[in-house]
Formats: sequence, C-alpha cells, structure tokens
Amino acid sequence: MTTNARGRARKRVDRAIRKEQQQEKERTAGSAKDAAVSRVEKIEKRTGFRRFLFENSLSLAALTLFAFSFVGQVVAGHRTHNEDLRAHAEAPIGIGGYLRSGAFVEATAENWESEFLQMGLFVLLTAFLYQRGSSESKRLEEAEAVDQDPSEARDDPEAPWPVRHGGLPLMLYKHSLSLTLLSLFVVSFVVHAIGGAMDYNDEQRQHGEPTISTLAYAATSRFWFESFQNWQSEFFSVGVLVLLSIWLRERGSPQSKPVAASTDETGE
Repeated sequence: MTTNARGRARKRVDRAIRKEQQQEKERTAGSAKDAAVSRVEKIEKRTGFRRFLFENSLSLAALTLFAFSFVGQVVAGHRTHNEDLRAHAEAPIGIGGYLRSGAFVEATAENWESEFLQMGLFVLLTAFLYQRGSSESKRLEEAEAVDQDPSEARDDPEAPWPVRHGGLPLMLYKHSLSLTLLSLFVVSFVVHAIGGAMDYNDEQRQHGEPTISTLAYAATSRFWFESFQNWQSEFFSVGVLVLLSIWLRERGSPQSKPVAASTDETGE
C-alpha cells in the first residue's frame, strides 16, 4: 500500500509539474515577456548610480519610507512627551534627551519587536504549512525549488560558499533568514523591556512611587499588554494577506498570483 500510494503521489506531482510548466509558458509568452524586455531595456540604458537606483528601488523606497516615518515618530513623540512633562510641572527636554528616554526606546523597540517576530515566524511557518489558493504558500502538488537539498548543489561553482563547504556553515546558512529575524526579535524584546522599565520608573518618580528593575517590569501586565497588542495586529495582518491573496490580485506584484490564475491555484 505504501509503494502504491507513493507511486500515485509521484504521478500526481508529475502531472502538476507539466501543467505548471505549460501555464508558465503561456503566461510569460505575451505581455509578460514584453514587460521583461522593457525592464531589460531600462537596465541597459542606465549606468552607474542610476542603474543602482533602478535595480535596488524596492529596498531604497522601503528605507526612505522608514526614514520619513521614523523622523515623524521622533518629532511627534518629542512634542507629546514634553506635553506630558509640562502636565506634571516638569521642564521639557530636547530631542537628544528624548532619544535617550524610556518613552522613545520603549515605543520604538515595542514596534520592531512585533515586526521581527511576525516575519521570523512567517518564514518558519511557510516552510511546512500550506494554504490552498494563496500566493503566500508553497504549492501543494508541484515541486518547489526551495525544498531542494542544498547538498545536491555542492559542486555548483555559483552556489554560495556555505553550500559548497557543507557542515556547520551550511546548517546555519539553511536557516539563516529565520535565525536572523528571530534574533532581531529577541534583541528588540530585551530593549523593549529596558525602555519600558525606564519609562515606567520615570512615571513612578513623578508620582513619588518606588521604582522597579527591568526584570520586574518584564513580569508586569503592562509590559505584556504592550507586546500582545502589537503581536496580535501583526499576526492578523499576515492571516488577512494569506487569505485575501486567494481571491484578490495585484497585477505586476510578485506577492500576488497572476490575474488570470484560478482561485485554487497555490503559489505565486
């Protein structure tokens, strides 16, 4: 029975691969090919810094939006913090003092913490969980290049050094994305606790109450409320994206299925 089941599964995968290859050929033969030609023409017309901007425009746009938002957070947070200080009959502080304050550290790390947790877990979960019809999931029947055993490419001269080397470097490299994201989560989590304790103790001193340690603050309901209110929104947004990508499309985006793809088709 096991042999027969594996044989049926293999035939199903082979059929799915042939269907996928045919669909890929049809979808990239017309307007998609013209779009690729247009991109290559734009690349060839650019040199030096202009080419760098074009080829890295997505990350540069994201970092620009980050910088704009970060400056906005600092300016608005500084004013809000000084308003709170005045309300307690205390002298306002400058931008430098605000950037070193618990209020700023806590607010910033609290948000970064949830982002890195969401991204790290999403990378891990998509390695072995599926959602039929979603562009955010691996395909169920077709073979996926990400499932290849990297040791099969050990002799490939273009493979990254850890793949060609093997051993511990490869073991770490195989999971380097999730490890890095979750490490950033841990760092942000600790900084959130430190900043939160600083902010909490500032409030305690304003009211003549005793201060507490960072470890004690991490055990408070306030700290976990700050964390969970951010975590839930991140996981909710991921779930919404996974589900909406089954039925909705965005032409030209690799985060969406092709506009002409069926609802049941899984993967980008």
